[in-house]
Amino acid sequence: MSSFVLVHGAWYGGWCWTRVAQRLRDTGHDVFTPTLSGLGEQPEPGAEAIDLRTHAEDVLKVLVEYDLEDVVLVGHSYGGLVVREAADSLPDYVQELVLIDAWAGIDGQSLDSLAPAFFKAWIDSATSGGLIAVPPASSVGVVDPQQAAWLEDRLRPQPRLTFSQRTSLSGAVEDIPCRAILCTPHGPMPFAEFAQAFGWPTTEIASGHDVMTLAPDQLAELLLNP
Repeated sequence: MSSFVLVHGAWYGGWCWTRVAQRLRDTGHDVFTPTLSGLGEQPEPGAEAIDLRTHAEDVLKVLVEYDLEDVVLVGHSYGGLVVREAADSLPDYVQELVLIDAWAGIDGQSLDSLAPAFFKAWIDSATSGGLIAVPPASSVGVVDPQQAAWLEDRLRPQPRLTFSQRTSLSGAVEDIPCRAILCTPHGPMPFAEFAQAFGWPTTEIASGHDVMTLAPDQLAELLLNP
């Protein structure tokens, strides 16, 4: 059995994977859902100093401390940048990368440099004190009032440096098998373009961007059966 390490995106925490993780565990897999630094339930002093490198190190700690092997390393949205940087550092631990509606770039790129102009402008307008304010649930496709209230109560401000710091990749990550899961209909973010540029095989799922909330069973099935 593989070990799944599920890495959330910006503003989220490991809690977002609860239903997906349970489905994977029910099939006998070990599943880890770390919450990245600065995004826990309680405010963290100095969160504005947390950057992409910190988050990659969070993932590396899980791989090393649990001595994991044959890892399926999954990144959602911003988590795509995190898992690629982590996998580049310890490629022998990772069997496969799975990027879900995720950001991805080459060495030296950042989310800032990859983002469309309108999103970069929103990021700048929403930033105060080194933290990016929580966006509305509707921006990730969650429109049901109860689901939206549940989600927005759990989201946390995102450290701005995580979007501006450039990736540091040796190239080792490109030798790890990778596939992309894309939410459809495609929104304004260039996730499909990233997958095409890297030549990754892709699978589509009919869901808004927050697929963990909107379609957890279908997502788990795609993780188990490409």
